[in-house]
Amino acid sequence: MWPMEEMTEQVLVINEAVAIPLSELEFRYSTSGGPGGQHANRSATRVTLLFDVVHSPSLTEVMRARLRQTLGSRLDGAGVLAIAVQDSRSQHQNRQLALVRLQRLLANGLRTPKQRHKTKPGRGAVERRLAAKKRRSQAKAARRQDREYP
Repeated sequence: MWPMEEMTEQVLVINEAVAIPLSELEFRYSTSGGPGGQHANRSATRVTLLFDVVHSPSLTEVMRARLRQTLGSRLDGAGVLAIAVQDSRSQHQNRQLALVRLQRLLANGLRTPKQRHKTKPGRGAVERRLAAKKRRSQAKAARRQDREYP
């Protein structure tokens, strides 16, 4: 599910610049909804992973700002990211899935977008656009000349 080398020393590796100690993460467990009968009603298999983006010592101020911008809708008022997983009937598997989802979310959120380079249309494109406008204008002018006004 997730490579073992990323689990060494109880650290979740996000990218080459960021590694988050598992001690910064909080896990909450609750009963999962859906089918499963007595097992689902008695077992706390749903995992909610909480990560405090705003106060994490593993992130720089620039990283925090970027995550606030990219993950803003997923953060609560205190700047905490919550990931809830109830895909499996196993608490352990749901915990692993939550860690993988956190890893992907943070990696995508920290990725810097490509710089956009302004371009302008080529001379041929400008000429084609102007020629099309002229043809359209002439067609409309021809309609005006044919009409008789009372």
